[in-house]
Amino acid sequence: MGKRNKKVVKEEPLDLSKAEKILDKYEGVDGCLIPVLQQIQNAYGYLQEPAMNLVSERLNISVSEIIGVATFYAQFHLKPRGKHIIKVCCGTACHVKNSKNLSARIEKRFKIKKDETTEDKMFTFEEVPCVGACGIAPVVVFDKDVHGTLSPDKLDGVLDGYTK
Repeated sequence: MGKRNKKVVKEEPLDLSKAEKILDKYEGVDGCLIPVLQQIQNAYGYLQEPAMNLVSERLNISVSEIIGVATFYAQFHLKPRGKHIIKVCCGTACHVKNSKNLSARIEKRFKIKKDETTEDKMFTFEEVPCVGACGIAPVVVFDKDVHGTLSPDKLDGVLDGYTK
């Protein structure tokens, strides 16, 4: 068998000073795990292993419990995300109006699957259960901008506005 060439990305050591300051504010506070994780994610973009290890040590909570909380709530992310988040609604109204075609167009255009991020870290693509805009189905949310009644061709025009 031939060897597969796989890019190895060497990560820089994480500067934990921001996480330390966040944890200092919560010293001795019971039930602070979720706000601590929220603030650390805001500071670093996602929950990185060294930061979770520090949280474990400082709050005396096992890493497995922290990961359990972080994976239970959709707001937390354990992998880097793009600068821009593209969400395709897959709720009933959007599904009936072929939102899967919109997902397929995004996958083809950015060469990523759902829950992946482009190599340049510009775009992350997600499918979500419902965005609450059923009247304008199918819907795509780009960052915080809601775009409705989309076809794959109309979606291309919307995406052009964000990628230029």
